[in-house]
Amino acid sequence: MLRRIRLGLLLAGIALLSACSSNPRRISEPAVSIQQLTVRADGSWALDLRLQNYSSIPMQFDQVVLDVTVGDQSAGKLQQAINFSIGPETADVVNVTLQPSSLARIVVADVLAGGRSLPYELKGTVSATPENKKQRQFEVEGRSTLNPAPGLSGVLR
Repeated sequence: MLRRIRLGLLLAGIALLSACSSNPRRISEPAVSIQQLTVRADGSWALDLRLQNYSSIPMQFDQVVLDVTVGDQSAGKLQQAINFSIGPETADVVNVTLQPSSLARIVVADVLAGGRSLPYELKGTVSATPENKKQRQFEVEGRSTLNPAPGLSGVLR
């Protein structure tokens, strides 16, 4: 009798371990945020976009189309092919350039001069291709703030 109980517990343990080892292929919506905004001498902005892949498989990020808002002002539409692969459940940074609107330039200049934080919003789509799948468009929306980087003129992080 004791031998049957032990055998039953052993089989139950093996079944539990095999159930835990399954690796589902989950595709989740990515996230996009600004890691750094650098004001260039010509007035354009160099943006370091952080792309977060929450999926359990690698994704090829193909394009971003984002409406960028700083403070309460529209900075413009960022439409950029990026062709960047990001592994499962990880993030990476891609560099893009934006020609901001005049009002957005004024907002950023005022924030930098005053040493204050800058609220921003990104809203749009990210085109990405999950490994061995068809390309998909994901709706993304995010809000956060950037702060002046100490010792770096014209840089917000």
